[in-house]
Amino acid sequence: MSENNKRFTHESLQDAKTIKTLLTALSKGFGKGEMTLGDEDDEFVLQTADLMNVRIKGEREDGRCTVSLRVTWDDPATPTTSRKNKPRIES
Repeated sequence: MSENNKRFTHESLQDAKTIKTLLTALSKGFGKGEMTLGDEDDEFVLQTADLMNVRIKGEREDGRCTVSLRVTWDDPATPTTSRKNKPRIES
């Protein structure tokens, strides 16, 4: 991984009030355009973008319920060459 690549993962058992607090913090981060993710071991800052992809998924299977929220975007601090140009049509 290069110095610009970083990953944060955290998994723990929490009550609904704590999860609400975490979701509120994420919401505020999206609102201000920046969020810091971390725990006792590490932390890093993500800058958000003007447009982002969002996926919300809910599931109930074999007595287990899951809700997942996935938000992805291109890092505004890193110019990307993968962006496609607008299509051109000639006739």
